[in-house]
Amino acid sequence: MDRYRIPRDIIEKLPTPCYVVSLAALEDNLAVLDSVQKRTGVKILLALKGFSMFSTFHLIKQYLAGTSASSLNEVRLGKEEFGKETHIVCPAFRDDEFDNIIKYADHVVFNSFRQWQKFRPMIENAGKKIEVGLRVNPLYSEVEIEIYNPCSASSRLGIRPEKFQGQNLDGIDGLHFHAMCEQNSDTLVRVLENFEKHFSHLIPQMKWINFGGGHHISRADYNVDLLCDTINGFRKRYNNVPVYLEPGEAIALNTGLLVSRVLDVISGDINLAILDTSAAAHMPDMLEMPYRPMIIDSGKAGEKKHTYKLGGPTCLAGDVVGDYSFDEPLKEGDLLCFTDMAHYTMVKNNTFNGINLPSIAIYDNKKAQLQIVRRFGYEDFKTRLS
Repeated sequence: MDRYRIPRDIIEKLPTPCYVVSLAALEDNLAVLDSVQKRTGVKILLALKGFSMFSTFHLIKQYLAGTSASSLNEVRLGKEEFGKETHIVCPAFRDDEFDNIIKYADHVVFNSFRQWQKFRPMIENAGKKIEVGLRVNPLYSEVEIEIYNPCSASSRLGIRPEKFQGQNLDGIDGLHFHAMCEQNSDTLVRVLENFEKHFSHLIPQMKWINFGGGHHISRADYNVDLLCDTINGFRKRYNNVPVYLEPGEAIALNTGLLVSRVLDVISGDINLAILDTSAAAHMPDMLEMPYRPMIIDSGKAGEKKHTYKLGGPTCLAGDVVGDYSFDEPLKEGDLLCFTDMAHYTMVKNNTFNGINLPSIAIYDNKKAQLQIVRRFGYEDFKTRLS
């Protein structure tokens, strides 16, 4: 709880389930990211795919250069609620949306030469300067989970080096690569080596290079010095070319809790606890990744005196968070606080089984003030369907 600095009496006032984001923890991350900007001249963007909680943008935009989007809705949110630079990169853009995309975006990154050629006239007639980039595939990644690996053999993400042969790069301002996921700066060093191996001859023509996301910069064991040395070395090799980073997770890492309440306890050969939060609906990334979320004051199965299998309230048999142990027996009404529940939670959750989405709250540590910024109910469920 020290990381979040949210008093227990505040936790007890929350409606459950509820995501609550600590502004102090968020600002801790932003200070680290800002130090990287100051030491390297790099511009860091908030990747909205990981964290789109716009009620916190008033704080984030004090530190970061802008937003990175992957859809019309995201780029509009970035423009209207964040301002500053608005970047968008997408595997393929829709004809019926592109007019609006260039209304909100000032940097557009294409995933193929065909898409660039198709939409180039609209870019050039937009009535404003739009920077154009190409997403490239460096043919190297250390991401082990296939669903998150953007450089897998069958990846649809990024233009492979051989596709550049014979292409005219007139009108292209930058190159963008994204080959990382929750990784340290030593991985970036190796990814960058492969990027340069295939694309170094193009860099002198570019106004900027975007290193993408997946940089776990705010993690406690992240090597920030190596990141800064790597960026500065790259920029020195290429005439001080501007560089962008666009992490989503590093901004919101360890800033939010998901507070849940025990609805029922069932004793047996395996003790069960049914919660009012759902793994499938409220933290689906734990099933996709998969990973085991931490709960404050809990242990692994058998580590503490009382072990329970924790499950959600939906009818899905696999709606199970996992096995956890506690010093005291769980009982109806107990509160459980899942940690690191800001990024890839709100952006991915759903209303399966008609389960309400968790409320959303902010705790302003400086003012010792809790604000419930959103509650969800029947109309939110109904209007998603028809």
